[in-house]
Order: sequence, then C-alpha cells, then structure tokens
Amino acid sequence: MNRAKALAGAAFAAPAFALMLALLIGPLLVLLALSVTNYRLGAMAVNLVGLGHYAALFSDEVFQRALRNTFLYVGFVLPGAVFGGLGIALLVHARVRTRSFYEVIYFLPVTSTLVAMATVWQFMLHPSLGPVSAVFAALGLAGVDLLNDPSLALGTLAMIGLWQQIGFNMVLFLAGLSAIPRDLYEAAALDGAGGGIDRFLRVTWPLLGPTTMFVTITSTIAAFKVFDTVAVLTKGGPLGSTETLLYVLYLEGFQYFRTGYAAAMTVVLLAFLIILSIIQARVIDRKVHYA
Repeated sequence: MNRAKALAGAAFAAPAFALMLALLIGPLLVLLALSVTNYRLGAMAVNLVGLGHYAALFSDEVFQRALRNTFLYVGFVLPGAVFGGLGIALLVHARVRTRSFYEVIYFLPVTSTLVAMATVWQFMLHPSLGPVSAVFAALGLAGVDLLNDPSLALGTLAMIGLWQQIGFNMVLFLAGLSAIPRDLYEAAALDGAGGGIDRFLRVTWPLLGPTTMFVTITSTIAAFKVFDTVAVLTKGGPLGSTETLLYVLYLEGFQYFRTGYAAAMTVVLLAFLIILSIIQARVIDRKVHYA
C-alpha cells in the first residue's frame, strides 16, 4: 500500500517535474555546456575550451566596464526602490478618500511597456526638443545633455529604472502594511510609543521584515537585468558609460554570435544574482519578525 501511495504521488508530481525540467533545469544545463565550448551561432563544428571563457571574461575590459556599470546602477536603484517604495506606501496608506487614485498613479509605470516608455523618455530628455532640457535652460543650466554626457548617462538610466520599479514596491509594502494588526499600534501607544516615528520603529518596520526581504531581493534582480532602456536610449554609450552586463551579453550572443562566450557571461551573471540573493536573505532574515 505504501508503494502504491508513493507511485501515485510520483505520478501526480511527474507533470510538474517534467515542466520544471524542460523550462528551468534543461536550459540551465545547456547553458553550462555551451559556456565551456567555442560554439558560434550557426557553426557546424564545436570544440571544448574548458574554463577559457571564464578566464577571458575577467581580463576583458568591456566585461569589467559592464560589471562596474551594473553594480553602480544597482547601487543607485536598489536603495531608492526599497526605501522610496516604503515611503510612498506609508503616505498612500494614510490616505482615505484618495488612496485608490494614488495607487493607480504610482502603479502606472509598472503596467506600461518599458520599451515604449523609453521612447517617451528619449523625447523628454532630448537636448533641444525635450521639456527636461527646457527646465534646465530656465534654471541656467543650458546645454546639459543627460543621455550623451558620459558622467550623467548612467545616472539618468538609473532614475528611469527607479521610476519604473518604485510603484511595484509600493504595492507590496501596502499589502504588508494592511496585514499589520491595529491592536499592536494600540498596545504600543499604551506602552508610551504614541508618536508616529516611535510606532514606525517599534511596530511597522519590524513587522514589514518579510516584505522588505522580498522587495530587496526582487529589486536587486530587476536592477541587474536592466536592458530595455540601455538598448533604446544609449546603446551602451556614450563611450561605454552605460554598458551593462545584460546589454554586453546580448551583443556577444546576438550581434557577434559568440554564443559560448555569451553563455559564460550568463553563468557569471546568474552566479552574482544567486550569491547576492543568498547574502541578502541571510542578513535580512536575522532581523525579520514574523507576525
């Protein structure tokens, strides 16, 4: 009977396992296999190169620049997306009549296609026709070109990424805020935590721990995957100042057809994401209070 139950359980789990194998594990194994070959898209012959691609990556100036740009981008977007989303959620949560209106307004960038919105941003940031340049000119900063200045381009893309992520994080934090029992605030008030800051530090922030952990990890992954705005607005320029890992990976794989090298780059990107996610989960989970 136990064997029959085990077989029945395996039969029920088999479709899900087969789907996971086909969509997740299988492609990952193919990726690992390609990363140790010199395969080029369309080539008939394939030779093993071992870890040659991985050794070449860290001596590749383009990869090093893309890695640095990506970490700078993540370092700017991540704190803004997490704490900005939390701040807006606190403000919107306190609204009564207009809460739904603000929720829709802040969530609109999430629902829009980023490629289409990047085209809109391209017009808005145009050095001569865009309204942003007109505002700069009115402030005495004429000639500022946010997308073609190597010192400003990456920060500009990061601002657009922050604009796109912050609404999604707001919704997640709103869900976390709604799940906090009101009795806890009343108990905190009886204990002397009557001010808004005291209530936030002693009740709200600790109980938002699980939400904060989830938001931090998902925001990190989303920031590392920046591609659309780079491809549409700057194409890695000017002077390589906005080249990111995913954009360079795209060029290697689909422009230069160096599939094996692009696969090795993908493995490195996945390794960074996995390591950072584990570190974030371990660090934040120690401070999480589950209600």
